[in-house]
Amino acid sequence: MKLLLDFLPLILFFIVFKLAEGSPEAAAAFATQHFGFMVQGGSVGTGEAPVLLATVVVMVATLAQAALLKLRGKKIDLMLWISLALVVVLGGATVWFHNETFIKWKPTGLHWAMALTLWISQAGFGKNLIQAMLGAELRLPDAVWLRLNRAWVLFFAFMGVLNLYVAYHFSTSAWANFKVFGATGLILLFTLGQGVYMSRHLPPDEDRQP
Repeated sequence: MKLLLDFLPLILFFIVFKLAEGSPEAAAAFATQHFGFMVQGGSVGTGEAPVLLATVVVMVATLAQAALLKLRGKKIDLMLWISLALVVVLGGATVWFHNETFIKWKPTGLHWAMALTLWISQAGFGKNLIQAMLGAELRLPDAVWLRLNRAWVLFFAFMGVLNLYVAYHFSTSAWANFKVFGATGLILLFTLGQGVYMSRHLPPDEDRQP
């Protein structure tokens, strides 16, 4: 359930973008009628309607995600707070200025925020957040935890750069596809690689556990 909630804004962004992209005239008319008051000039064109509508939906979904956690008495983790702040600020700028560039920076901002959080926690406070999340289930040497932390820092930094490359060198439609499938796939592959690396350093008794 939590995994579905985490990916819900991303899934909704993609669905709304693709639906609006398939009917740009209807999307522009709908956006102008219902969200014209949020847009500079009050009118939405066919070229900007898909990303504008998708941005509005992802803003609402992220706000609802945080509100639902609060109502259920659950803790809102730091990454969700950062994601919420980015989507409200950059999403709001995208809607108001009719410019998808702002929302395209959102994944980069989130990836770089993750990289900085992991790096500063380790370098500045001596706290390895990867070990804090997984250390209760896995017993690994400190040197391995340190390498894992550094690997995630570099990976998130790379993902932030890669997102900007796709955003500025390909169409908005191609960027949306990359955001949902390419970036998610790379994260899953990297996570799998980390799992393989950790399995090689587990104590023998843990390594044999099912």
